[in-house]
Amino acid sequence: MRKAVALAAVGALALAGCGGKQDAAETDAGGAITCAVADDTRIGIATGNATGVYFALGNAYAEQIAATGGKVRATASETGASVQNIQQLVAGEFDVAFSLADSAADAVNGTNSFTAKQPVQALARIHTNYTQVIVRKAAGITDVAGMKGKRVSTGSPKSGTEVIANRLLTAAGLDPAKDVQAQRLDLTKTVDGMKDGSIDALFWSGGLPTPGITDLLTTSGGQVQFLDITPLLADLRKINPVYEQGTIPAATYKTPADVKTIVVPNLLLVRQNLDADLACVLTKTLFEKQPQLAQANAAAKEISLDKARRTEPVSLHRGAAKALDDLGAP
Repeated sequence: MRKAVALAAVGALALAGCGGKQDAAETDAGGAITCAVADDTRIGIATGNATGVYFALGNAYAEQIAATGGKVRATASETGASVQNIQQLVAGEFDVAFSLADSAADAVNGTNSFTAKQPVQALARIHTNYTQVIVRKAAGITDVAGMKGKRVSTGSPKSGTEVIANRLLTAAGLDPAKDVQAQRLDLTKTVDGMKDGSIDALFWSGGLPTPGITDLLTTSGGQVQFLDITPLLADLRKINPVYEQGTIPAATYKTPADVKTIVVPNLLLVRQNLDADLACVLTKTLFEKQPQLAQANAAAKEISLDKARRTEPVSLHRGAAKALDDLGAP
């Protein structure tokens, strides 16, 4: 019987039908990879805000892991997302974590939010996050620099959204700590604040469509609008070349036109010492069950073997590399 580890996290979901101790994921002992897990194994998946894409996909992924009929079971939990996810992954509170690629790069390089290099690796590159910056029309904000003095939601503390929000504000010549009334709120509270007028603008980094953003645009579409933040792309690329220009299609949220924005890929992370057979099983499940994940949220349609290995500067876990070899990923 493996030693149990806690899967506690903010908003953690109880694992249905299980009480008492759970069988923890083992560490990698080296040797050949069979891609088979022989013993009952319980893992925790760190996702993000409850109305975001990470949460939707994480819960669907947990369900599909169980649906394979093997020995692995998973619990997906609501968290503050990327930076917090990595911290709790390294601490052993979770075994798998969703993360923006820029935050993951900071982790392995020991920069920005991380004071030392973090022992994490990737299972795969997954979907793309779109930076969604929305303002209340009544606030008179036409660009990020115009947020000076305004009430701005920069996302949950220690989230990838907060990282990007602060970088965008800085690129626009503002001090995130002084020049805006920063509201460090999760997406649910942020959307509520936009609706009732207590928040003037929001930053959100998420897949398409993000349920919370759909809610805001459906109920208050006439009172809010997206900002084009691409003029700040060059400054963000000086920090990390992972940032790219992208487009939010008008059909996504039924906006009058497409919205140009800045995008960043997502990675699925594990500790570098995670059992290689478990990492192999988890990676195979991700791609073999991709159609079912796409039913949970359309962002999963982007999960592709063609891009799976593009996780640099985060290295692939050796168990994930074995899975991708078996699946024929280029």
